[in-house]
Amino acid sequence: MAGGGFAKLPGGSVVVALSLPSPPGGGAPNGRVRVLVHAVNRQRALTRLRNLGLRSVYLRGNSEPPTPDEITAVLHHPDGLVWRGAPDDDTESWHPIRALLRSRTPSSPSGV
Repeated sequence: MAGGGFAKLPGGSVVVALSLPSPPGGGAPNGRVRVLVHAVNRQRALTRLRNLGLRSVYLRGNSEPPTPDEITAVLHHPDGLVWRGAPDDDTESWHPIRALLRSRTPSSPSGV
């Protein structure tokens, strides 16, 4: 199960933070990634992740809410959706979600 939480912002939107198992070849050294999503509400944030192929993503409780630094990172990203492979390592930068999902998509067979 994913650990995570959310923070409601003064404007009414939310930032949802989830710690998920790393996909195969995802490049996370500890086998987990921290994903941050900025959305109008919690349900929309989870829908954004599900639409990207992360089907079994649920948020139960608020045990690991986003830190102020994480909120700043996701608010300053144009997509409002970022991840980091080492959640506790402040020296690693945040990556766009496309970089994580790129390793999950199978390449098309040659000659087709």
